Amino acid sequence: MAKYLVIVESPAKVKTIKKFLGTNYEVLASNGHVRDMPKSQLGFDAANNYEPKYITIRGKGDILAKLRKEVKKADKVYLATDPDREGEAISWHLYIALKLENKKVYRITFNEITKNAVKESLKNPREIDMSLVDAQQARRMLDRMVGYRISPLLWAKIKRGLSAGRVQSVALRIICDREEEINAFIPEEYWTLDAALKIKGEKKPLIAKYYGTGDKKTDITSKDEMDAILLELDKAVFEVTDVKKGERTKKAPLPFTTSTLQQEASKTLNFSTQKTMRIAQQLYESGIITYLRTDSTRVSDEAVIASKNYISANYGDQYAAEVTAEKKNGKKIQDAHEAIRPTDIANIPAALKESLGRDPFRLYQLIWKRFVASRMTNANYETTSVRIDANGHRFTVAASKLVFDGFMSVYKDDEEDKAEGNTFVKDITKGMRLTLESFDSRQHFTQPPAHYTEASLVRALEELGIGRPSTYAPTITTIIARRYVVKEDKNLYVSELGEVVNNMMKDAFPSIVDVNFTANLEALLDKVEEGTLDWKTVVSNFYPDLEKAVQKAEKELDEVEIADEVSDELCDVCGRNMVIKYGPHGKFLACPGFPECRFTKPYFEKIGVSCPKCGKEVVIRKTKKGRKYYGCEAIPDCDFMVWQRPSKEKCERCGGVMLVKGNKLVCADEQCGFVKKLEEKPQEA
Repeated sequence: MAKYLVIVESPAKVKTIKKFLGTNYEVLASNGHVRDMPKSQLGFDAANNYEPKYITIRGKGDILAKLRKEVKKADKVYLATDPDREGEAISWHLYIALKLENKKVYRITFNEITKNAVKESLKNPREIDMSLVDAQQARRMLDRMVGYRISPLLWAKIKRGLSAGRVQSVALRIICDREEEINAFIPEEYWTLDAALKIKGEKKPLIAKYYGTGDKKTDITSKDEMDAILLELDKAVFEVTDVKKGERTKKAPLPFTTSTLQQEASKTLNFSTQKTMRIAQQLYESGIITYLRTDSTRVSDEAVIASKNYISANYGDQYAAEVTAEKKNGKKIQDAHEAIRPTDIANIPAALKESLGRDPFRLYQLIWKRFVASRMTNANYETTSVRIDANGHRFTVAASKLVFDGFMSVYKDDEEDKAEGNTFVKDITKGMRLTLESFDSRQHFTQPPAHYTEASLVRALEELGIGRPSTYAPTITTIIARRYVVKEDKNLYVSELGEVVNNMMKDAFPSIVDVNFTANLEALLDKVEEGTLDWKTVVSNFYPDLEKAVQKAEKELDEVEIADEVSDELCDVCGRNMVIKYGPHGKFLACPGFPECRFTKPYFEKIGVSCPKCGKEVVIRKTKKGRKYYGCEAIPDCDFMVWQRPSKEKCERCGGVMLVKGNKLVCADEQCGFVKKLEEKPQEA
């Protein structure tokens, strides 16, 4: 009897796949990559046409020995690693490491670990796709070049243990740029005016929003403007001048891609990107969902038919969509993949709750609901738009009523529900006069751009074309682990260390942290994958420029004397003047008598501003997670703290604290709102 060997990546898949195949099939796992470039070297020879050097990964010798033993017994070898660039590269490395040149070797892929998918893949084997392998090799080498050439400079300039990365450094810059925007943002005052109007025979008043004068929209920017409008509206007659009825459709959502799954799981389940990917991997390996690394929203014909039958049977024919438009974007889609979906729509989440466990159940339920919703009809609303005039001023009402819930019977967004607007207006006609019950005038201030969360950073990276689905989670995990960024209440904040690293990268390697340059590299890697560009052309064009930038930075760094700064603080143990050192969490004070004296204490940099509450010094402090703020040196006895740098100047209007925001000083009290332009310092001759 013939014997066949199937090699997969993960041991978790072995048992599942073995169940689907006969006794003449042996299934073994490579446990991921078996070969890589050596850790102690750059890993390629620039003088020899950028030929990479590969060695067996430490600890993989026993696995390869076991695989070689089974290869000898096998008539055919099937390489069944994951269906992406990384998986293709692992298959190629296995082909070389196991010396399979004289064997019957086939590459098979399946988008889901189900009996039908695995059996079908065996019927349709192919050769290893070297374009995919080359794209992975190029990406690996580009990442190596950046990491291995720039990281040592960070060690020399700042401290050991830091790292630079091709995608990681751009992600850090995006967060830093947002932080600068927030710090420079100056709030602007604006007011809103709502009128509660009584309709005859209705219990609830109609809430109309102020629009402006006539057809012109007017912004109310001060209390004086508001008072003037209210004066003109005193005893005014409120008359309905226009009523428009209409319909609005809310489209069914697209099924999940890697990016949208990470975003939604972060928003609704409070999962980190890393946790989402880990649990999704478990669900995939258990045969419950399709492959988790994808940027395609395509759904197989079989899944379309199965979902239509399921929805018709369980919800009614009117809920089953005929065709759902697929997402189109200018970027390359890995269309060999499908969207992330349940392998069997009949596997309802409730039936798997006990076997899955809490978090896998919650993620599977999200995937299942989203997929079912994507195959359902749109939701329909009846809308009413009302225009109300009063003494030359206009108010508007926008109301909607759900007439057919469609996909919303399965999948609802809480934020969308809140945004549905006014209570539906029933009996209102043109020319009707309404009675004013009350006005609600409110002062507001414009808000700065929001800090990035993991979800919004993933969205930004995807929109900018930086990285790929498989890189988002490790990129975010790395910048948090390196303490360049701290995560508090979902928000990502730049640490002092992150600012230092980002500033050095911008100064010494502007192209590496340039968003457009990095996105263009991703596009070139896609061309390698398509087979239209040689991978060595990409790396040979990239490396010389990087090497020049590194050599230039090395010369400049040689001229910088990195000496410990002496402080006026005395060592509590031996009385010597302590020096300022840089550690994993930022600056700290250490005794220069090390190793004889090992005394250290926190370093708080004074900014030359007195605390407005107690008169002591304001210093730069950090939260437990590393986010920078300005607080009194007497904390916890004094509770003064602000996130922006306070100025020596006091507010001319209220006498309060002024904060430095870009080139302006802004009163810390939003109600005051006083703003003053900073005087430019004369440039040195």
